[in-house]
Amino acid sequence: MRAMVFTGIETNELREEAEPQAAPDETIVEIEASGICGSDMHGWLGHDPRRVPPLVLGHEACGIATAGRCKGQRVAINPLLTCDCCRECISGRRHICRSRRLLGIQRQGTFAERVSAPDANLLPVPDGLDPVRAALTEPCAVAWHAVRLAARLSAIPIAESRALVFGGGAIGLLCALVLRAWGAAEVRIAETYAGRRKTAREEGFEAIDPLSQATGTEEFELVFDAVGSAGTRTAAIQATQPGGTVIHVGLHDSGGEMDTRTLTLWEVTFAGSYCYSADDFAEALRALGAGRLGGLGWVEQRPLDEGVGAFEDLHAGTVEAAKIVLVV
Repeated sequence: MRAMVFTGIETNELREEAEPQAAPDETIVEIEASGICGSDMHGWLGHDPRRVPPLVLGHEACGIATAGRCKGQRVAINPLLTCDCCRECISGRRHICRSRRLLGIQRQGTFAERVSAPDANLLPVPDGLDPVRAALTEPCAVAWHAVRLAARLSAIPIAESRALVFGGGAIGLLCALVLRAWGAAEVRIAETYAGRRKTAREEGFEAIDPLSQATGTEEFELVFDAVGSAGTRTAAIQATQPGGTVIHVGLHDSGGEMDTRTLTLWEVTFAGSYCYSADDFAEALRALGAGRLGGLGWVEQRPLDEGVGAFEDLHAGTVEAAKIVLVV
């Protein structure tokens, strides 16, 4: 089968690979569409030791199940693989299982014509939802989980909250879209790249450049850091009102100091948000199918054959779209 293989730092190769073999309770899925995640880029750049070449990257995908309970159906693939028997898994928190693995990291991923995945991880796609948009289920689930966590930790309801999102890439934009779907009083996006600010504005959000347009004296009940750098962590804490909540979703780097004095003196809640529960994934898919997150016109489609160039274009910063989805 054809697959795009990560073979070394800043190197992908489109080549023939062996067919995947389905283990017991797994199903081969014929991939139709697979999105490029920022974490795929981190691995390609050599910044993630978990992604060891040669490896087929990719974990945001939709395709047709060839067997199992969803045989013949279009499915969204939950790429999270866990032990299903530890305390975290049993309590519904599989995403923090100590044995967790993901397709495209510890196993071959979805930038290929076919992939094997646990049958239980396949969710039927709602009627009318095309494969490119269905491939957004995984990143949408990340945002859905982050907003759900914010709702649980915040002292006031989402509907009464003003929210600021740092980062206008796919996760940041999806956090903003989910916040709006949940009825947030106001949602603003801070993004340094002009093209992404343009996209955010086209989706109806106020978008600012945090490098030249400070948030001033404004403070927000909820702040989401969808970048995850030392600079955005500092800015996120500074932009949060007393008693507010910071949800840290991005994984850009782990360095730098954090203003724990402000967190303490103003009782700001700071929480990490990673992946999603099975319920988050299912609810994100339903929201996409129901059109609750808008027209999703900010997605660029390219064939798998152009995947090598897509990575290079993303690295060069020449892509205005918040997400590139590779179509097989």
